[in-house]
Amino acid sequence: MIGVIDYGLGNVQAFLNVYKRLNIAAFGVSCPEQLATATKVILPGVGAFDHAMERLDQSGLRAALSDRVVCDGMPVLGVCVGMQMLARSSEEGSRAGLGWIQGDVKRFTATVPLPHMGWNDVRSVVSNRLLAGLESDARFYFLHSYYVDCDRPADALALTEYGAPFSCVVGTGNVYGVQFHPEKSHHYGTRLLQNFAEF
Repeated sequence: MIGVIDYGLGNVQAFLNVYKRLNIAAFGVSCPEQLATATKVILPGVGAFDHAMERLDQSGLRAALSDRVVCDGMPVLGVCVGMQMLARSSEEGSRAGLGWIQGDVKRFTATVPLPHMGWNDVRSVVSNRLLAGLESDARFYFLHSYYVDCDRPADALALTEYGAPFSCVVGTGNVYGVQFHPEKSHHYGTRLLQNFAEF
């Protein structure tokens, strides 16, 4: 059962629609009690880092989410700003992130137009279950001006080129993040979300 964290940011319904088409059980999670029935969780996010962290804190879900992910080892998939929230900190703001990925969020250099918006190639550099069947010719939809810079190269599972290569898929243990929007990426995104459901 996949829970999609509903803290007021991110298109929760788009994820639920994809899973409905796949005939995979998924539901929105808006209170801590609902996390008890989830076996995997998606943390979506749009907008600014500090605002997203503030909304997660205000939702009352942060402590319960940490218990399930850190203590119970439940798989989590952060999406867009949700991925950035998995890191320790962001150059976009002053709040601390969740710290589940050893790395920090950095802004693209001024040499490329921002935001990075539209379709781009994703290239796997570390074999992983999330990108199974998407190792070549995979394209996803991006909309962002920041990216996660991992301390450990092995945590950067896939790269995208925008001025220079950056980590667009990160993962360690039960924690995964994607900078792009799988819920807006047609059959590529559907395959990725199905892969996550099969963890």
